Amino acid sequence: MKRQAYRPILITDASRSQDDQLTSRQRRYVMMMGVRVACVIVGAALVGTRAPLLWLWLPLVALGMLLVPWLAVLLANDRPPKDRHRLANRFRAGQQTDAPAMSLTAEERPHKVIDGEP
Repeated sequence: MKRQAYRPILITDASRSQDDQLTSRQRRYVMMMGVRVACVIVGAALVGTRAPLLWLWLPLVALGMLLVPWLAVLLANDRPPKDRHRLANRFRAGQQTDAPAMSLTAEERPHKVIDGEP
């Protein structure tokens, strides 16, 4: 049997921490809700000033007020996708995955032999 070389796990392959992911999702949600507030304010200003082409702008603003919160909730509850380079080594087309770096059979593991007789 061919012995596999020890492959250390690189920290660059580690995913972002849960706190970092949560913070970025919260920021994205707050920004998208800010866009919704801006749509409400713009819609109120358009109606108040009786802007030209009101029939065009009002449905666009209303669509923004309805679509943005829905997207914000979906994106806030979604995990970021896994990087392709992290999965490239594990799933090769038509091949089975390699054994983990630290899983060696008993014969392949380095071990000490203690002899009881002098």
